Amino acid sequence: MRKMPLTDAFFLTTESRRQPMHVGGVNLFTLPDDVDETEFLQSLSDLISYDGELRRPFKQRLKMTPLGQYGPIGWIDDEQFDIDYHIRHSALPKPGTYRDMFQLVSRLHSTLLDRSRPLWEFHMIEGLQNRQFATYTKTHHCAIDGMGAMQMMNSMYSNDPNHRSTISPFSKEAYDTYKKSIRRGRKITPSSQEIKVVSEIIKEQFDSTVNVSGALKRYLGAWIGGSDKMSVPWKKVPHTNINTSISGSRRFVAQSWPLERIKAVGKALDGTLNDAVLAMCSGALRSHLLAHKDLPKEPLTAMTPVSLRAEGDIDSANAVSFMTANLATNIKDPAKRFRAIQTSMNQAKQHFAGMTKREIEIFTMVTQVPLLLTNLLKLASRFPAYSTVISNVPGPKEAMYWNGAKLDGIYPASIPFEGMAMNITLVSNNGNLDFGITACRRSVPQVQRLIDYMEDSLVELEDVAGIRTKTKSRKTKK
Repeated sequence: MRKMPLTDAFFLTTESRRQPMHVGGVNLFTLPDDVDETEFLQSLSDLISYDGELRRPFKQRLKMTPLGQYGPIGWIDDEQFDIDYHIRHSALPKPGTYRDMFQLVSRLHSTLLDRSRPLWEFHMIEGLQNRQFATYTKTHHCAIDGMGAMQMMNSMYSNDPNHRSTISPFSKEAYDTYKKSIRRGRKITPSSQEIKVVSEIIKEQFDSTVNVSGALKRYLGAWIGGSDKMSVPWKKVPHTNINTSISGSRRFVAQSWPLERIKAVGKALDGTLNDAVLAMCSGALRSHLLAHKDLPKEPLTAMTPVSLRAEGDIDSANAVSFMTANLATNIKDPAKRFRAIQTSMNQAKQHFAGMTKREIEIFTMVTQVPLLLTNLLKLASRFPAYSTVISNVPGPKEAMYWNGAKLDGIYPASIPFEGMAMNITLVSNNGNLDFGITACRRSVPQVQRLIDYMEDSLVELEDVAGIRTKTKSRKTKK
Protein backbone atom coordinates (compact mmCIF):
# COMPACT_ATOMS: atom_id res chain seq x y z
CA MET A 1 0.00 0.00 0.00
CA ARG A 2 1.27 3.46 -0.91
CA LYS A 3 0.51 6.02 1.81
CA MET A 4 -1.16 9.28 0.80
CA PRO A 5 0.59 12.48 2.00
CA LEU A 6 -1.43 14.82 4.23
CA THR A 7 -1.27 17.58 1.62
CA ASP A 8 -3.05 15.27 -0.86
CA ALA A 9 -5.52 13.95 1.72
CA PHE A 10 -6.73 17.54 2.27
CA PHE A 11 -8.64 17.27 -1.01
CA LEU A 12 -10.49 14.18 0.22
CA THR A 13 -11.38 15.48 3.67
CA THR A 14 -12.84 18.71 2.28
CA GLU A 15 -14.90 17.04 -0.47
CA SER A 16 -18.70 16.99 -0.34
CA ARG A 17 -21.57 16.72 -2.80
CA ARG A 18 -21.60 20.51 -3.05
CA GLN A 19 -17.81 20.67 -3.35
CA PRO A 20 -16.42 18.00 -5.71
CA MET A 21 -12.63 18.05 -5.53
CA HIS A 22 -11.60 16.91 -8.99
CA VAL A 23 -9.66 18.86 -11.59
CA GLY A 24 -9.61 18.37 -15.33
CA GLY A 25 -10.24 20.19 -18.52
CA VAL A 26 -11.19 20.27 -22.17
CA ASN A 27 -8.67 19.74 -24.94
CA LEU A 28 -9.89 20.84 -28.37
CA PHE A 29 -8.56 19.31 -31.59
CA THR A 30 -8.92 19.60 -35.36
CA LEU A 31 -9.06 16.31 -37.25
CA PRO A 32 -6.22 15.59 -39.69
CA ASP A 33 -6.99 16.14 -43.36
CA ASP A 34 -8.45 13.25 -45.34
CA VAL A 35 -9.44 11.05 -42.39
CA ASP A 36 -12.87 9.68 -41.62
CA GLU A 37 -14.02 11.17 -38.31
CA THR A 38 -15.69 8.00 -37.00
CA GLU A 39 -12.76 5.75 -37.89
CA PHE A 40 -10.17 8.18 -36.52
CA LEU A 41 -11.93 8.67 -33.18
CA GLN A 42 -12.43 4.92 -32.86
CA SER A 43 -8.69 4.42 -33.36
CA LEU A 44 -7.99 6.86 -30.52
CA SER A 45 -10.54 5.12 -28.29
CA ASP A 46 -8.87 1.77 -29.02
CA LEU A 47 -5.49 3.30 -28.20
CA ILE A 48 -6.49 4.58 -24.76
CA SER A 49 -8.63 1.54 -23.87
CA TYR A 50 -5.48 -0.24 -22.74
CA ASP A 51 -5.73 -3.41 -20.63
CA GLY A 52 -2.08 -3.65 -19.60
CA GLU A 53 -0.12 -2.07 -16.73
CA LEU A 54 -1.14 1.54 -16.10
CA ARG A 55 0.87 4.35 -14.51
CA ARG A 56 -0.06 5.59 -11.05
CA PRO A 57 -2.78 6.45 -10.02
CA PHE A 58 -4.92 5.23 -12.94
CA LYS A 59 -5.30 1.64 -11.73
CA GLN A 60 -5.27 2.39 -8.01
CA ARG A 61 -8.16 3.00 -5.64
CA LEU A 62 -8.36 4.37 -2.13
CA LYS A 63 -7.64 2.20 0.91
CA MET A 64 -9.28 3.51 4.09
CA THR A 65 -9.05 2.52 7.75
CA PRO A 66 -12.15 2.29 10.00
CA LEU A 67 -11.68 6.03 10.58
CA GLY A 68 -12.48 6.64 6.90
CA GLN A 69 -11.10 9.81 5.32
CA TYR A 70 -10.07 11.14 8.75
CA GLY A 71 -7.59 8.32 9.31
CA PRO A 72 -4.52 7.19 7.36
CA ILE A 73 -5.29 6.85 3.64
CA GLY A 74 -3.43 4.77 1.10
CA TRP A 75 -3.48 3.69 -2.54
CA ILE A 76 -3.83 0.03 -3.54
CA ASP A 77 -4.25 -1.69 -6.90
CA ASP A 78 -7.88 -2.18 -7.92
CA GLU A 79 -8.31 -5.91 -8.48
CA GLN A 80 -11.65 -5.31 -10.23
CA PHE A 81 -10.43 -2.52 -12.52
CA ASP A 82 -12.59 -1.96 -15.62
CA ILE A 83 -11.08 0.39 -18.20
CA ASP A 84 -14.41 0.66 -20.04
CA TYR A 85 -15.94 2.35 -17.00
CA HIS A 86 -13.35 5.14 -17.14
CA ILE A 87 -13.17 5.69 -20.92
CA ARG A 88 -16.43 7.19 -22.19
CA HIS A 89 -17.80 8.55 -25.46
CA SER A 90 -20.25 11.43 -26.06
CA ALA A 91 -21.65 12.89 -29.26
CA LEU A 92 -23.11 16.37 -29.70
CA PRO A 93 -25.98 16.92 -32.17
CA LYS A 94 -24.19 18.07 -35.34
CA PRO A 95 -23.08 20.73 -35.95
CA GLY A 96 -22.18 21.06 -32.28
CA THR A 97 -21.20 24.52 -31.05
CA TYR A 98 -18.70 25.42 -28.34
CA ARG A 99 -21.67 26.40 -26.19
CA ASP A 100 -23.12 22.89 -26.60
CA MET A 101 -19.78 21.38 -25.65
CA PHE A 102 -19.36 23.54 -22.55
CA GLN A 103 -22.91 22.73 -21.42
CA LEU A 104 -22.02 19.04 -21.61
CA VAL A 105 -18.75 19.60 -19.75
CA SER A 106 -20.57 21.63 -17.09
CA ARG A 107 -22.79 18.62 -16.36
CA LEU A 108 -19.89 16.16 -16.40
CA HIS A 109 -17.86 18.35 -14.06
CA SER A 110 -20.72 18.51 -11.54
CA THR A 111 -20.74 14.82 -10.60
CA LEU A 112 -18.58 13.20 -7.93
CA LEU A 113 -16.05 10.51 -8.80
CA ASP A 114 -16.78 7.03 -7.42
CA ARG A 115 -14.44 6.46 -4.46
CA SER A 116 -14.72 2.68 -4.77
CA ARG A 117 -12.87 2.91 -8.11
CA PRO A 118 -9.75 4.68 -9.40
CA LEU A 119 -10.53 8.40 -9.26
CA TRP A 120 -10.57 9.48 -12.91
CA GLU A 121 -12.65 9.63 -16.10
CA PHE A 122 -11.80 10.32 -19.75
CA HIS A 123 -14.51 11.47 -22.18
CA MET A 124 -14.21 11.62 -25.98
CA ILE A 125 -16.58 14.26 -27.43
CA GLU A 126 -17.44 14.23 -31.13
CA GLY A 127 -19.92 16.15 -33.28
CA LEU A 128 -18.29 19.60 -33.17
CA GLN A 129 -18.40 21.86 -36.18
CA ASN A 130 -15.36 22.63 -38.36
CA ARG A 131 -14.04 19.03 -38.15
CA GLN A 132 -13.17 19.41 -34.50
CA PHE A 133 -13.47 17.05 -31.57
CA ALA A 134 -12.62 17.34 -27.87
CA THR A 135 -11.63 15.36 -24.84
CA TYR A 136 -12.70 16.06 -21.28
CA THR A 137 -10.79 14.54 -18.38
CA LYS A 138 -11.31 14.70 -14.66
CA THR A 139 -9.07 13.32 -11.94
CA HIS A 140 -9.36 13.77 -8.21
CA HIS A 141 -7.07 16.50 -6.89
CA CYS A 142 -5.70 14.10 -4.26
CA ALA A 143 -4.13 12.19 -7.15
CA ILE A 144 -2.80 14.97 -9.41
CA ASP A 145 -2.22 18.73 -9.64
CA GLY A 146 -2.14 21.04 -12.66
CA MET A 147 1.53 20.55 -13.45
CA GLY A 148 1.21 16.79 -13.09
CA ALA A 149 -1.70 16.78 -15.53
CA MET A 150 0.30 18.91 -17.97
CA GLN A 151 3.24 16.51 -17.79
CA MET A 152 0.96 13.58 -18.59
CA MET A 153 -0.39 15.53 -21.55
CA ASN A 154 3.17 16.15 -22.76
CA SER A 155 3.71 12.39 -22.83
CA MET A 156 0.53 12.00 -24.88
CA TYR A 157 1.19 14.49 -27.69
CA SER A 158 3.96 15.25 -30.17
CA ASN A 159 5.18 18.36 -31.99
CA ASP A 160 5.40 16.25 -35.15
CA PRO A 161 2.07 16.08 -37.04
CA ASN A 162 3.24 12.85 -38.69
CA HIS A 163 3.98 11.06 -35.43
CA ARG A 164 1.66 8.17 -34.57
CA SER A 165 1.63 6.80 -31.03
CA THR A 166 0.91 3.13 -30.42
CA ILE A 167 0.80 3.23 -26.61
CA SER A 168 -1.83 4.59 -24.25
CA PRO A 169 -0.96 7.80 -22.34
CA PHE A 170 -2.25 6.05 -19.20
CA SER A 171 0.15 3.13 -19.59
CA LYS A 172 3.24 2.45 -17.50
CA GLU A 173 5.16 2.18 -20.76
CA ALA A 174 4.25 5.74 -21.78
CA TYR A 175 5.20 6.96 -18.30
CA ASP A 176 8.62 5.26 -18.42
CA THR A 177 9.28 6.52 -21.95
CA TYR A 178 8.45 10.11 -21.03
CA LYS A 179 10.48 9.92 -17.81
CA LYS A 180 13.54 8.76 -19.75
CA SER A 181 13.08 11.49 -22.36
CA ILE A 182 13.14 14.35 -19.84
CA ARG A 183 16.19 12.92 -18.09
CA ARG A 184 18.11 12.06 -21.24
CA GLY A 185 21.39 13.88 -21.59
CA ARG A 186 21.83 14.78 -17.94
CA LYS A 187 25.47 14.68 -16.78
CA ILE A 188 26.60 11.96 -14.41
CA THR A 189 29.19 14.23 -12.81
CA PRO A 190 27.43 16.60 -10.41
CA SER A 191 27.69 20.27 -11.28
CA SER A 192 28.61 22.96 -8.75
CA GLN A 193 24.94 23.93 -8.65
CA GLU A 194 23.92 20.35 -7.78
CA ILE A 195 26.55 20.21 -5.04
CA LYS A 196 25.19 23.50 -3.71
CA VAL A 197 21.66 22.04 -3.66
CA VAL A 198 22.87 19.02 -1.64
CA SER A 199 24.62 21.37 0.80
CA GLU A 200 21.44 23.39 1.17
CA ILE A 201 19.44 20.23 1.91
CA ILE A 202 21.89 19.28 4.67
CA LYS A 203 21.88 22.82 6.04
CA GLU A 204 18.08 22.82 5.87
CA GLN A 205 17.88 20.08 8.51
CA PHE A 206 19.40 22.48 11.03
CA ASP A 207 17.90 25.89 10.36
CA SER A 208 14.61 25.33 8.52
CA THR A 209 12.69 25.97 11.72
CA VAL A 210 14.30 29.41 11.91
CA ASN A 211 13.22 30.36 8.39
CA VAL A 212 9.71 28.94 8.84
CA SER A 213 9.33 30.69 12.20
CA GLY A 214 10.42 33.96 10.64
CA ALA A 215 7.98 33.54 7.77
CA LEU A 216 5.16 32.74 10.18
CA LYS A 217 6.02 35.81 12.25
CA ARG A 218 5.83 38.05 9.16
CA TYR A 219 2.62 36.34 8.08
CA LEU A 220 0.93 36.82 11.44
CA GLY A 221 2.17 40.41 11.60
CA ALA A 222 0.48 41.20 8.29
CA TRP A 223 -2.67 39.38 9.37
CA ILE A 224 -2.92 41.21 12.70
CA GLY A 225 -2.43 44.58 11.07
CA GLY A 226 1.17 45.21 10.08
CA SER A 227 1.94 45.81 6.41
CA ASP A 228 -0.99 46.85 4.24
CA LYS A 229 1.03 45.88 1.16
CA MET A 230 1.14 42.16 1.96
CA SER A 231 -2.20 40.41 1.46
CA VAL A 232 -3.01 37.36 3.59
CA PRO A 233 -5.97 34.96 3.72
CA TRP A 234 -9.10 35.89 5.71
CA LYS A 235 -8.01 39.49 6.30
CA LYS A 236 -10.83 41.85 5.18
CA VAL A 237 -12.16 39.42 2.54
CA PRO A 238 -15.48 41.00 1.45
CA HIS A 239 -18.71 39.09 0.93
CA THR A 240 -20.04 39.09 -2.65
CA ASN A 241 -22.06 36.70 -4.80
CA ILE A 242 -18.75 34.94 -5.44
CA ASN A 243 -18.16 34.42 -1.72
CA THR A 244 -21.11 32.41 -0.59
CA SER A 245 -22.38 28.88 -0.07
CA ILE A 246 -22.23 26.76 -3.22
CA SER A 247 -24.25 23.96 -4.78
CA GLY A 248 -22.93 20.93 -6.62
CA SER A 249 -23.92 22.26 -10.06
CA ARG A 250 -21.25 23.82 -12.26
CA ARG A 251 -21.01 26.27 -15.16
CA PHE A 252 -17.91 26.04 -17.34
CA VAL A 253 -16.88 28.62 -19.96
CA ALA A 254 -13.60 29.17 -21.77
CA GLN A 255 -11.71 31.53 -24.05
CA SER A 256 -8.29 32.06 -25.67
CA TRP A 257 -6.25 35.26 -25.94
CA PRO A 258 -2.88 35.81 -27.68
CA LEU A 259 -0.04 35.46 -25.19
CA GLU A 260 1.94 38.32 -26.72
CA ARG A 261 -1.01 40.67 -26.34
CA ILE A 262 -1.21 40.14 -22.57
CA LYS A 263 2.57 40.00 -22.17
CA ALA A 264 2.84 43.38 -23.94
CA VAL A 265 0.57 44.93 -21.30
CA GLY A 266 2.76 43.64 -18.48
CA LYS A 267 5.92 44.88 -20.19
CA ALA A 268 4.48 48.32 -21.03
CA LEU A 269 3.41 48.80 -17.41
CA ASP A 270 6.79 47.58 -16.10
CA GLY A 271 5.32 44.40 -14.68
CA THR A 272 5.17 40.70 -15.41
CA LEU A 273 2.87 38.54 -17.50
CA ASN A 274 1.30 37.27 -14.28
CA ASP A 275 0.67 40.86 -13.11
CA ALA A 276 -1.15 41.52 -16.39
CA VAL A 277 -3.21 38.32 -16.08
CA LEU A 278 -4.28 39.23 -12.54
CA ALA A 279 -5.12 42.79 -13.62
CA MET A 280 -7.15 41.48 -16.56
CA CYS A 281 -9.12 39.16 -14.25
CA SER A 282 -9.50 41.92 -11.66
CA GLY A 283 -11.06 44.31 -14.15
CA ALA A 284 -13.47 41.59 -15.30
CA LEU A 285 -14.50 40.75 -11.73
CA ARG A 286 -15.02 44.43 -10.99
CA SER A 287 -17.32 44.75 -14.03
CA HIS A 288 -19.20 41.59 -13.02
CA LEU A 289 -19.83 42.89 -9.51
CA LEU A 290 -20.81 46.35 -10.76
CA ALA A 291 -23.33 44.77 -13.14
CA HIS A 292 -24.94 42.97 -10.20
CA LYS A 293 -24.67 45.99 -7.86
CA ASP A 294 -22.44 43.93 -5.60
CA LEU A 295 -19.05 45.73 -5.72
CA PRO A 296 -17.69 45.94 -2.14
CA LYS A 297 -15.57 48.75 -0.70
CA GLU A 298 -12.83 46.28 0.24
CA PRO A 299 -10.76 44.73 -2.59
CA LEU A 300 -11.22 41.12 -3.66
CA THR A 301 -8.28 38.77 -3.06
CA ALA A 302 -7.13 35.73 -5.03
CA MET A 303 -5.41 32.54 -4.05
CA THR A 304 -2.61 32.13 -6.61
CA PRO A 305 -1.09 28.62 -6.56
CA VAL A 306 2.68 28.37 -7.03
CA SER A 307 4.23 25.10 -8.22
CA LEU A 308 7.00 23.63 -6.04
CA ARG A 309 7.51 20.72 -8.43
CA ALA A 310 11.18 20.13 -9.17
CA GLU A 311 12.27 19.84 -12.78
CA GLY A 312 11.84 16.24 -13.87
CA ASP A 313 9.47 15.38 -10.99
CA ILE A 314 6.54 13.51 -12.53
CA ASP A 315 5.77 11.34 -9.49
CA SER A 316 4.36 13.79 -6.95
CA ALA A 317 0.57 14.06 -6.83
CA ASN A 318 0.61 17.65 -5.53
CA ALA A 319 3.58 19.98 -5.14
CA VAL A 320 2.13 23.44 -4.64
CA SER A 321 2.07 26.43 -2.33
CA PHE A 322 -0.10 29.55 -2.37
CA MET A 323 0.33 33.31 -2.56
CA THR A 324 -2.37 35.88 -1.87
CA ALA A 325 -2.97 38.60 -4.45
CA ASN A 326 -4.77 41.84 -3.72
CA LEU A 327 -6.96 42.27 -6.82
CA ALA A 328 -7.60 45.95 -6.02
CA THR A 329 -11.16 45.77 -7.38
CA ASN A 330 -12.01 48.83 -5.28
CA ILE A 331 -9.75 51.01 -7.48
CA LYS A 332 -11.43 52.46 -10.57
CA ASP A 333 -8.29 53.59 -12.39
CA PRO A 334 -6.81 50.55 -14.23
CA ALA A 335 -3.22 51.82 -14.01
CA LYS A 336 -3.44 52.32 -10.25
CA ARG A 337 -5.19 48.96 -9.94
CA PHE A 338 -2.31 47.32 -11.83
CA ARG A 339 0.23 48.91 -9.46
CA ALA A 340 -1.65 47.72 -6.36
CA ILE A 341 -1.77 44.15 -7.72
CA GLN A 342 1.91 44.28 -8.63
CA THR A 343 2.87 45.54 -5.16
CA SER A 344 0.95 42.77 -3.40
CA MET A 345 2.58 40.09 -5.59
CA ASN A 346 6.05 41.52 -5.01
CA GLN A 347 5.42 41.40 -1.27
CA ALA A 348 4.28 37.78 -1.53
CA LYS A 349 7.39 36.82 -3.52
CA GLN A 350 9.67 38.54 -0.99
CA HIS A 351 7.94 36.60 1.78
CA PHE A 352 9.09 33.30 0.26
CA ALA A 353 12.53 34.60 -0.77
CA GLY A 354 15.36 32.65 0.89
CA MET A 355 13.13 29.73 1.87
CA THR A 356 13.81 26.24 0.55
CA LYS A 357 11.16 24.09 -1.10
CA ARG A 358 10.80 22.04 2.10
CA GLU A 359 10.42 25.16 4.23
CA ILE A 360 7.72 26.50 1.91
CA GLU A 361 5.92 23.15 2.16
CA ILE A 362 6.00 23.30 5.97
CA PHE A 363 4.82 26.91 5.98
CA THR A 364 1.99 26.04 3.58
CA MET A 365 0.81 23.11 5.71
CA VAL A 366 0.73 25.25 8.86
CA THR A 367 -1.03 28.25 7.32
CA GLN A 368 -3.63 26.14 5.48
CA VAL A 369 -4.88 24.42 8.65
CA PRO A 370 -7.56 27.13 9.22
CA LEU A 371 -8.83 26.51 5.66
CA LEU A 372 -9.26 22.83 6.49
CA LEU A 373 -11.01 23.65 9.78
CA THR A 374 -13.47 26.14 8.24
CA ASN A 375 -14.39 23.53 5.62
CA LEU A 376 -14.85 20.75 8.17
CA LEU A 377 -16.90 23.02 10.46
CA LYS A 378 -19.03 24.26 7.52
CA LEU A 379 -17.94 27.86 8.12
CA ALA A 380 -16.08 28.52 4.85
CA SER A 381 -18.94 30.52 3.30
CA ARG A 382 -19.14 32.75 6.40
CA PHE A 383 -15.37 33.19 6.68
CA PRO A 384 -13.90 32.88 3.17
CA ALA A 385 -10.11 32.75 3.05
CA TYR A 386 -9.97 34.36 -0.39
CA SER A 387 -12.41 35.84 -2.88
CA THR A 388 -11.45 33.52 -5.75
CA VAL A 389 -8.67 31.38 -7.19
CA ILE A 390 -6.57 32.46 -10.19
CA SER A 391 -4.06 29.85 -11.31
CA ASN A 392 -1.55 29.99 -14.18
CA VAL A 393 -0.15 26.68 -15.48
CA PRO A 394 2.65 26.60 -18.09
CA GLY A 395 1.82 24.52 -21.15
CA PRO A 396 3.38 23.69 -24.54
CA LYS A 397 5.22 26.48 -26.35
CA GLU A 398 4.75 25.00 -29.82
CA ALA A 399 1.97 23.38 -31.82
CA MET A 400 1.17 19.88 -30.56
CA TYR A 401 -0.59 16.94 -32.21
CA TRP A 402 -2.30 13.75 -31.09
CA ASN A 403 -1.70 11.23 -33.85
CA GLY A 404 -1.99 14.03 -36.39
CA ALA A 405 -4.93 15.89 -34.82
CA LYS A 406 -3.84 19.46 -34.03
CA LEU A 407 -4.30 20.60 -30.45
CA ASP A 408 -6.24 23.88 -30.74
CA GLY A 409 -6.94 24.65 -27.09
CA ILE A 410 -6.33 23.53 -23.50
CA TYR A 411 -9.11 24.76 -21.22
CA PRO A 412 -8.72 23.85 -17.52
CA ALA A 413 -11.77 22.97 -15.43
CA SER A 414 -11.01 23.36 -11.75
CA ILE A 415 -12.64 23.60 -8.31
CA PRO A 416 -15.03 26.20 -6.88
CA PHE A 417 -14.82 26.06 -3.09
CA GLU A 418 -17.35 26.74 -0.39
CA GLY A 419 -17.02 30.50 0.08
CA MET A 420 -15.17 30.84 -3.25
CA ALA A 421 -17.73 30.04 -5.92
CA MET A 422 -15.52 30.82 -8.94
CA ASN A 423 -12.16 29.50 -10.15
CA ILE A 424 -10.13 30.97 -13.03
CA THR A 425 -7.33 28.76 -14.37
CA LEU A 426 -5.28 29.36 -17.51
CA VAL A 427 -2.72 27.44 -19.53
CA SER A 428 -0.16 28.80 -21.99
CA ASN A 429 -0.47 26.98 -25.29
CA ASN A 430 1.42 27.66 -28.53
CA GLY A 431 1.27 31.46 -28.39
CA ASN A 432 -2.09 31.68 -26.60
CA LEU A 433 -3.35 31.82 -23.05
CA ASP A 434 -6.30 29.45 -22.75
CA PHE A 435 -8.62 30.43 -19.87
CA GLY A 436 -11.10 28.06 -18.22
CA ILE A 437 -13.64 29.54 -15.78
CA THR A 438 -15.48 27.15 -13.46
CA ALA A 439 -18.24 28.48 -11.20
CA CYS A 440 -21.20 27.36 -9.15
CA ARG A 441 -24.17 27.67 -11.49
CA ARG A 442 -26.51 28.76 -8.70
CA SER A 443 -24.25 31.18 -6.82
CA VAL A 444 -22.63 33.07 -9.70
CA PRO A 445 -25.20 34.36 -12.19
CA GLN A 446 -24.36 34.88 -15.87
CA VAL A 447 -20.77 33.72 -15.49
CA GLN A 448 -20.46 33.48 -19.30
CA ARG A 449 -20.43 37.28 -19.44
CA LEU A 450 -17.10 37.25 -17.62
CA ILE A 451 -15.50 36.39 -20.97
CA ASP A 452 -16.66 39.72 -22.44
CA TYR A 453 -15.64 41.55 -19.28
CA MET A 454 -12.13 40.07 -19.57
CA GLU A 455 -11.79 41.35 -23.13
CA ASP A 456 -13.02 44.79 -22.01
CA SER A 457 -10.53 44.74 -19.14
CA LEU A 458 -7.64 43.84 -21.45
CA VAL A 459 -8.58 46.65 -23.86
CA GLU A 460 -8.72 49.06 -20.91
CA LEU A 461 -5.21 48.01 -19.83
CA GLU A 462 -3.92 48.39 -23.39
CA ASP A 463 -5.34 51.91 -23.49
CA VAL A 464 -3.62 53.03 -20.27
CA ALA A 465 -0.40 51.33 -21.42
CA GLY A 466 -0.61 53.21 -24.73
CA ILE A 467 -0.24 50.10 -26.89
CA ARG A 468 -3.68 49.62 -28.45
CA THR A 469 -3.61 50.74 -32.07
CA LYS A 470 -6.56 48.77 -33.43
CA THR A 471 -9.29 46.41 -32.31
CA LYS A 472 -7.73 43.11 -31.28
CA SER A 473 -9.39 39.83 -32.16
CA ARG A 474 -9.71 36.73 -30.03
CA LYS A 475 -10.98 33.21 -30.47
CA THR A 476 -14.64 32.83 -29.55
CA LYS A 477 -15.08 29.81 -27.28
CA LYS A 478 -17.61 30.93 -24.69
